[in-house]
Amino acid sequence: MNMKRLLLCLFLPTALAAQPSVKGKADSILASHPAFSGVVLIARDGKPLFHQARGYRDFNRRDPIRKHDVFELASVSKQFTAAIVGMLQQEGRLRFDDPVSKYLDIPWKDITIRQLLNHTSGLPDYQALMDRYWDKTKVAGNADILQYLNRYRPPAHFSPGARFEYSNTGYVLLASIAESVSGMDFIELCRSRIFRPVGMRLTNVRSLAEKASLRRFARGHVYVVKEKRFVRADSFPSSDYTLWLGNRKGPGRVSARATDLLRWDQALYSDKYLTQATQAEAFRPAKLNDGTLSRYGFGWFLGRTARGEEVIWHDGDNPGYRTMFRRYPAGGHTIIVLCNNYYDGFERMVGALEAAL
Repeated sequence: MNMKRLLLCLFLPTALAAQPSVKGKADSILASHPAFSGVVLIARDGKPLFHQARGYRDFNRRDPIRKHDVFELASVSKQFTAAIVGMLQQEGRLRFDDPVSKYLDIPWKDITIRQLLNHTSGLPDYQALMDRYWDKTKVAGNADILQYLNRYRPPAHFSPGARFEYSNTGYVLLASIAESVSGMDFIELCRSRIFRPVGMRLTNVRSLAEKASLRRFARGHVYVVKEKRFVRADSFPSSDYTLWLGNRKGPGRVSARATDLLRWDQALYSDKYLTQATQAEAFRPAKLNDGTLSRYGFGWFLGRTARGEEVIWHDGDNPGYRTMFRRYPAGGHTIIVLCNNYYDGFERMVGALEAAL
């Protein structure tokens, strides 16, 4: 062995050992974001490299968050709705390019299931409609939302396929389609087809009462400047829609712990639940009418990191909560961040964690 190779062999292990580990980097990042309350999980090939909790389940009681606490996922829930539809397509019960009107009575007859999945349908916002007309002393579900969409027939925002526009309405319709073709309640579909088989033991679509009875549930909070403290988000009128739209299914309402999401992440590397063909559809950008591509598949945003690595991701935003689920298939990495105090440095922190990989 020549001298250069000898020196390289002697130096390399020492140099590698001196580099900060992912855990060391993540520790430093969290230390620089002391106001964050929640759980951070970074894993490779399903094995945690970093898993820590900071902050409080309840800021009034100063009850510390634990690593296995349950958080509201908000729109991270959409991937489960898309997965259920994918499973039904695999079984031949529906096709992605079927018209929605084949399964549901809706005013817009030329929209397909695919366009609901990838947010290119042009559908108007159901929440604005219900906010205007719904009797808020009652709790609305999907059937009520469909009834009001038909009664008031708000105009579409654009022709189907013309552009990408994020649509919670589309995911309400997807859950209702799944119920129509399966003959099962959508919540039980999620439990029986995903949560239980994958081993996601603390993941569920929960009612308000079920969340209140779960000791491990991390309550959403917001900071009130005048009071100089964090206050439960559900004490503000702005969160009232979670009450009077409390039975909606499809666009949100899943609550989970970080390790359950990691189980789901790993399940997506197999054919056991979604075939590789279905996943190829789900992780493909939508092609718009003018030939350009959006950056959304079926329940997932699609992009690249600053280094050009593929990243499949979704975030969520509910009163008091911010959530992020990022998958990096090439390196087998996963970043899951669940926050219960609507931390305003959330995106910067997630970006720093991504850079640490």
